[in-house]
Amino acid sequence: MKLAPPDLERVAHLFRVFAEATRLALLQELKDGPKSVGELVDALPTTQANVSKQLKMLHEAGLIARTKQGTSVIYEICEPIVFELCKLACDKLNRPAAKPKKLSF
Repeated sequence: MKLAPPDLERVAHLFRVFAEATRLALLQELKDGPKSVGELVDALPTTQANVSKQLKMLHEAGLIARTKQGTSVIYEICEPIVFELCKLACDKLNRPAAKPKKLSF
């Protein structure tokens, strides 16, 4: 089944969300369970502003959920398919590159 152009754009947008190392690192940190923004900032070599920006993009993509607890905001994975997609990508990167097929005329 072929996707209509608007659907293709939605798929492309989802893959763009995965195209940033900090967002992938955040997903990796959240794999162990919910964490506060402060915990995520402490775990990554980046600024609080960048962590917040990347969390916002992951949230808008529907991959993570956020809950306010007192003065903290807690983030957690709400779409476990992220780990399946990451595993597929890692499996691809861990395989030797396919040899190009020889062409013949």
